Amino acid sequence: MRDEVAGTHTSPDAAADAAYKHVSVLLDGAVSALVGNPDGLYIDGTFGRGGHSRAILNSLSPSGRLLAIDRDPEALAAAAAITDERFSIHRATFAEMDLVAEQADIKGRVDGVLLDVGVSSPQLDDARRGFSFLRDGPLDMRMDPDSGMSAAEWIATTSESEMARVFKVYGEERFAKRLARAVCERRREIPFTRTADLAEVLKTAHPAWDKFKHPATKAFQAIRIFLNDELGQLERALKAALEVLAPGGHLVVISFHSLEDRLVKRFFRDQSRGDTHLPANLPVREDQLERHMALVGKAQRASEAEVDENPRARSAVMRVARKL
Repeated sequence: MRDEVAGTHTSPDAAADAAYKHVSVLLDGAVSALVGNPDGLYIDGTFGRGGHSRAILNSLSPSGRLLAIDRDPEALAAAAAITDERFSIHRATFAEMDLVAEQADIKGRVDGVLLDVGVSSPQLDDARRGFSFLRDGPLDMRMDPDSGMSAAEWIATTSESEMARVFKVYGEERFAKRLARAVCERRREIPFTRTADLAEVLKTAHPAWDKFKHPATKAFQAIRIFLNDELGQLERALKAALEVLAPGGHLVVISFHSLEDRLVKRFFRDQSRGDTHLPANLPVREDQLERHMALVGKAQRASEAEVDENPRARSAVMRVARKL
């Protein structure tokens, strides 16, 4: 967790809004589920390029307040365009949300937390970040390029067995061993430094192509999730959100693949069921179950119109829970 950037004026900058082109997924539904009190205090745990944050600010009264978090320096640069005294942004991972809230003296007083999980479209679309196999660029994949190991470094140093494990666990890749073997055999001759080079080796080695999906998709996803500790970060962020929320506050989570959604679904289920280790047939009061959350509605998916406008919304799932 590092420096903070805060706005200085009273409303989102109109020019920045006009220039903003990325379409945030489930925008209206997420903001509607999040903002119950326009005078309240909210956290956007994944600022990205600010689509959700701008919509939240537009839903708040002059006394409302929004604190955003992101670990990507380019997200912080984009946030500087929001000149609004109700807004501040902190450079941190969303797993550090409880520490950010404690420093801001708002822990336990937050009315809503939004988590839009995973890599953002601007990160995918920027070849320099190395996330995409469709655009050739440096093999990086770090959400915070100032810390951690790049994809090129990891591929050059990890063992074949560990690479296969990552492909299988984080990419759910059926042919994980075969792909890892091909990558390790090629790296002995020439190190991998570019996304297109890695994608080509994975494509050539993959024995079962899906006509709707590039053969490198799952391996690229696996490397990205592993390097950025995305599932570990999400698990810690969910627990941190429960700490920072006030009773009655809403936690809204948008996830984009089954590994993320499974984790969110399990967390919400466990927190809404409470203590399940009590002896069978033991009479207990409701308060003794120690339930911490209540589910709000069913999981929501993007509409056909939204998917037509933004194809990446196709896999998005939004879940909402209220702190008790």
